[in-house]
Amino acid sequence: MSAPVIRPVSGKADRKAFIDLPFRLYAGDPNWVPPLKDEVAGLITPGKNPWFGHGRAALFLAEAGGRVTGRISAHIDDLAIAQPVEQGMGPGTGNWGMLEAEDEATAAALIAHAENWLRGQGMTRVLAPLSISIWDEPGLLVKGHDHPPTVMMGHNKAEYEGWVEGAGYATAKDLYTYDLNITEPFPPLVQRIVASGERNNRITIRKVNKKKFAEEAALILSILNDAWADNWGFVPLTDDEIAYVGKKLKPIVFEDLIRIAEVDGEPVAFMITLPDLNEFTADLDGSLFPFGFVKLLWRLNGGFGGKPQVRTMRVPLMGVVQKLQATRLASQLAFMMIEYIRRDSVADYGASRGEIGWVLEDNQGMRSIAETIDSKVNKIYRIYQKTL
Repeated sequence: MSAPVIRPVSGKADRKAFIDLPFRLYAGDPNWVPPLKDEVAGLITPGKNPWFGHGRAALFLAEAGGRVTGRISAHIDDLAIAQPVEQGMGPGTGNWGMLEAEDEATAAALIAHAENWLRGQGMTRVLAPLSISIWDEPGLLVKGHDHPPTVMMGHNKAEYEGWVEGAGYATAKDLYTYDLNITEPFPPLVQRIVASGERNNRITIRKVNKKKFAEEAALILSILNDAWADNWGFVPLTDDEIAYVGKKLKPIVFEDLIRIAEVDGEPVAFMITLPDLNEFTADLDGSLFPFGFVKLLWRLNGGFGGKPQVRTMRVPLMGVVQKLQATRLASQLAFMMIEYIRRDSVADYGASRGEIGWVLEDNQGMRSIAETIDSKVNKIYRIYQKTL
């Protein structure tokens, strides 16, 4: 096979090839879920994705023998560069992501090309893969290839782990997702903690009000920016990104699946749960047209029932304001929100399984909560680093 030629994406045909490539590479993989192509296009397009208000990216294709054999993105986030080095990002840190390749030689050529682009932009270190930010699909799947990912999580070939490490990359951080059976009550200890919280008149656990969706989304993400500010890899969300995320999530937001915890009337914590949209889109082949949109809408509305019936619920985000972190109250609020959403997920949505994550490998507080409710690690996503 001839050596791949790496070139920048230019024009509509190239962007289409960039988006379409995984559909060919994963055609025989039963655990790959085709992404909605319009969503991918929005992710990589300036003017659509507000990330480009503080970041810049280059997209590259690999070609050999007259056809596209790989792709990669290289990008720099000015907000990430401004973060403290000890939190994972920091000055001189660039990223690549969205890697897909037919073989190791192509992957190596793509990674090297992305590194050269980052060097040319003055970067001295790589943290990867990120597609495109830490808030999108972070990390390379290194455990859990035997079952499909849930909504907003990635899937890649198992061979990629060796290919990336063969290009000189070492582990920076592992991200875990946790699987649990939600049809059974939580252990007695958790039930006692929840009952104690219910007797505390200082605590209120409320559902979000979808009629005030913009306000609720802004409230939740303001708590998030505070709660996660010291986390490894954290990059603050801008107001435009908050509005963008809210608009994208609104169709799959259900009031009883998102809870806000208040103490003495002050919002201090939240938990977002989403029905696994991948269950609804897996057979749409990446397109909502001409009939995919009708199918998706029908499924999201549960037919005529008003609520989707799904097997899996995913908890992508939880947060407690910093002033309460490492307190018993923080854990109590978390257990209360988890329990209330568990009950409604089973009773109203027919769900039987939950997935929590991603969770940083050294986030002992969140890992302890996950283990206390008898959940187990089912997938590991790895973020790598390399000095340029």
